[in-house]
Amino acid sequence: MILQPLRSSLRAGFLAGAAVILAAGLGLFAIGQNAPAPSRAAIDEVLKGLNRGKPFGQVAISPDGKRLAWIEYAGGGTEIRVAAVSDTARSERVTAAAKSEQHCQEGELAWAPNSAVLAFFSDCAREGQAELYLSKMDGGGARRITELKGYEEAPAFSPDGSRVGFLYVEGATRPSGALAAMKPPAGVIGEDGVEIQRVAVARMDAEKPAAPELATPASLHVYEFDWRPDSKGLAYVAAEPPGENNWWVAKLYTQGLGEGAKAILAPAEVAGTLHGLQIAVPRWSPDGKTIAFIGGLMSDQGSTGGDVWIVSAGGGAPRNLSRGRPTSASWLEWGSDEHLFVSELAGGNNQLIRYKLQGDRVTGAGQVSFGSPIFSIPGNVGDGRLDGSLSPTADHSLFVFHASTFDHAMELYGARPGTVMTSGLDGVMQLTHANEGVEPGWGKAVSLNWKSDKFRVQGWLLEPKNYDPAKKYPLIVLVHGGPAAAVESQWGGGFGLGATGFSALGYFVLEPNPRGSFGQGEEFTQANVKDFGYGDLRDILAGVDAAEGRYPIDPNRVGLTGWSYGGFMTMFAVTQTNRFKAAVAGAGIADWQSYYGENSIDQWMTPYFGASVYDDPAVYAKSSAINYIKQAKTPTLVVVGDRDGECPAPQSFEFWHALKAQGAPTQLVVYPNEGHGFVDPAHRRDVMERAVEWFARYMPAGQ
Repeated sequence: MILQPLRSSLRAGFLAGAAVILAAGLGLFAIGQNAPAPSRAAIDEVLKGLNRGKPFGQVAISPDGKRLAWIEYAGGGTEIRVAAVSDTARSERVTAAAKSEQHCQEGELAWAPNSAVLAFFSDCAREGQAELYLSKMDGGGARRITELKGYEEAPAFSPDGSRVGFLYVEGATRPSGALAAMKPPAGVIGEDGVEIQRVAVARMDAEKPAAPELATPASLHVYEFDWRPDSKGLAYVAAEPPGENNWWVAKLYTQGLGEGAKAILAPAEVAGTLHGLQIAVPRWSPDGKTIAFIGGLMSDQGSTGGDVWIVSAGGGAPRNLSRGRPTSASWLEWGSDEHLFVSELAGGNNQLIRYKLQGDRVTGAGQVSFGSPIFSIPGNVGDGRLDGSLSPTADHSLFVFHASTFDHAMELYGARPGTVMTSGLDGVMQLTHANEGVEPGWGKAVSLNWKSDKFRVQGWLLEPKNYDPAKKYPLIVLVHGGPAAAVESQWGGGFGLGATGFSALGYFVLEPNPRGSFGQGEEFTQANVKDFGYGDLRDILAGVDAAEGRYPIDPNRVGLTGWSYGGFMTMFAVTQTNRFKAAVAGAGIADWQSYYGENSIDQWMTPYFGASVYDDPAVYAKSSAINYIKQAKTPTLVVVGDRDGECPAPQSFEFWHALKAQGAPTQLVVYPNEGHGFVDPAHRRDVMERAVEWFARYMPAGQ
């Protein structure tokens, strides 16, 4: 139920509304001592400057390690650039455009195993409908090989290079998943108009564009897939439709091309610690005997974190390879039958680890050892495909990715296993220098750690722009969505409730990763089960104490905000404490009992609450803000999209109505045609402007 996977990198293009704008005047509108509240024009100028610098989309290295392809923003669309790894400053455009000045939406890159062909999706032929193209990068034009009508993503070559598989929703009316705006309800609900994502396969030798072969059954919605090493089959994570609701009960399947699907692992049916949890990132071992995957408690498809598991390709009991490891794995890749490369979040750092497997891989008789981190970066890392994914060469001698922190704009980097690495960006090879000299328009970021109950909690604190230690400043606490996610140090901030925007406007901003978050192992991630709003709120309040103890923060000007799970925490917190003087609840949840029957993704709730609302209504009532509304006095702004399927608008209406009946200052803003993740830049900007005005009104300077 997160606004967007916070650990995910950009896919083919960029976040909706992102722009390369260099705005002057940042820091002139500080909200420190005796400063007036900023005008909307001032806020708008600050927000325009948050995306300064040049962003990158997906990056992919050729299997032979010689060429690098990446996505850039250009001309109102996106474009593909390719260069030698040794000289990224001299790149060439690869495109399906008919004219050089034409810019379409192009991306979703995949190299052929022989490194001679680059596959990508482009809507140059028909605006709004992407097709699959192949480029030999020999100066000739790209060749279209598909005839599609629907939504497509995640292309991957078969190991023999003869086919390209991809995820495809034939006849789609909206992007797959629950973040996009839901269709207005009509017809037989849950039966009419159900859209199913399948693995489609296009042949490289197609003489003319053609409809792809739909390789997986029409009865299964596929979320992720991997080719079998012999190119004759697939492994995939799938569930019965509707797809946006059933990812939380998905199974692991294998299937030969042209054959039936076989479920080899069902978390709902296995014994042990994987029981009832979620699975992602299936990866077949090179010898075809085993499949590795990430398993754990996950609140959102695409926001991946957990332990590394392995299971026989024929099925059977799975084995946890990283049991007790105090990190959250997000992506993996086989280096050989005896080695796995794993991306993981460790506290506030993203790092790459190599697992060594000895003996029987599947049973406990085999041994697992972990090498030292190949890199450990206190920032956001990825190649733009999956959460934490990296782009490796065929021999795994080089991994390529983009990375950024609050202090350093995004660049492309490479890491070589076996070399001596130091921590941070200084320890990896910088491949581009597109943002040399670009400075942040917000304050310095610090990683904070504090004690709460038995846990050590980590979070990020942004200082105000032009911070003066001699002055007192207000603090805004920004709680992330999920709850299974994590805030990372990363550059920029689109429009919406963003930490860098608040910092640029003169606030301290605390972004905590309380229990329930990724980064400290499964025990920590599962520590808020049946306890929403209690232990996690204690963690957040302890973080406020830690920030106030170290920095000149005015305790009478502390505000709270968040989206999705963060919106729930905002609603719940103001019924439990008067610590916060103003609040902004984005797409929140006021009543877990009514929410269960309103949302489009009720399957995610059972692992967290232990039962359905019909079997145990009391556990849902315990964490429902509406049941404690008589205690709420905090002025609270409530915002939501009218077509939100994850956190439906009635939840925000209910909370606003209750506050209003109590006489608490409140306002409700509903945005038309928006789902859980807002896409209209004007709406996202308006949310931030209203939030800043709200905090300035109820946390005025000099009070």
